[in-house]
Amino acid sequence: MRTSTEASVTWAQALSWRMERQLLEPVGSESVGDVVSRLGAVLSMDESLAELAVRTRRTTSRPGELAAALEAGEVVKAFAFRGSMHYLSPEDGGTYLALRAAGRQWERRSWVEYYGLTPGDWTGFRAAVRTALDDGPLTIAELGAVLTRQRAYRHLEAVFAEGAHTLVKPLTWQGDMGFGPPRDGRHTFQRLDANPRWRGIPELEDAGPRAVTAYLRSYGPATRDHLHHWLVDGLSAGRRRLDDWVSGLADELVAVDVEGTTALVVHDDVDALVAARPTDAVRFLPGHDQWVIGPGTKDVNVTPSSRRDLMTRKANPVIEGGVVRGTWARTADELRVTWLDDRPPPEEALSTEARRLADILGTELPLALTS
Repeated sequence: MRTSTEASVTWAQALSWRMERQLLEPVGSESVGDVVSRLGAVLSMDESLAELAVRTRRTTSRPGELAAALEAGEVVKAFAFRGSMHYLSPEDGGTYLALRAAGRQWERRSWVEYYGLTPGDWTGFRAAVRTALDDGPLTIAELGAVLTRQRAYRHLEAVFAEGAHTLVKPLTWQGDMGFGPPRDGRHTFQRLDANPRWRGIPELEDAGPRAVTAYLRSYGPATRDHLHHWLVDGLSAGRRRLDDWVSGLADELVAVDVEGTTALVVHDDVDALVAARPTDAVRFLPGHDQWVIGPGTKDVNVTPSSRRDLMTRKANPVIEGGVVRGTWARTADELRVTWLDDRPPPEEALSTEARRLADILGTELPLALTS
């Protein structure tokens, strides 16, 4: 990596370039799977927000398309960043899961004592899980019923009766299974390797540099603190490992100056970044959208500090030029926008975006603006 900065850009340029990379300006025409791949991961704790995160990045979309993509194998779903459920690309999702598994939680003494599974037992347990899922998706209760018929796992009956939430997470990190289509409102799990698009879990030392590069291509220019937020705080990859991966990419990364902040980009992206023109595009995003969560709510260039608590609490952001300027909420009969910035609200742009959102939601929602 070049030790001196090779280019200088403003934050307005940087966010404009990032909006293009994240299919926000211009809005993209890519498939659901391509949108998920571009973002790296889409949080799925709230399915309506996850779907809106994808649909707002597509020029044409339809209700239920994210669930349909999961059923078709165009995306997968697993426990990933911060232990939460995320949609991932089957082609590169294994990269993030490799980092998440690096902590080897199943080898900790507390884990072994609680679940009665030694590291040596874990390999057999994983194989038993995969075998149980050979005939298709199972709910957690169904999976537990199959496994606890075996004497070796009978002691886990109470764990599965309580949901086995923590026990099953490493099974997704290691690629043994992921979420399947829900059944009667309940989660199901299915083998990931039954998906022909699934590329498996790469070796950690291969996955790490890939994850760094992927983040910079969608969320750059980014500082090391941004990388730590995404890959260390989010996936428990380890600071020392991350620093080694960044150092190992010395020939592929470039340091740029962004209004006095030294940040990293992939070498091939420098020219496009420098050529980027600031945008005043307005977008209505769902709560916990990757635009905000990717760099982290501490990044004041995206989320001014006075609006951080709102973003942390899952308020729906209104961004202008990539900066959180307000929030929006849908009521029974209107779309209420609260403008929080000192600059005057761009009423025409807000109205245009409100109509676009109403079209996505399939309803007429008159705009109510307060500032």
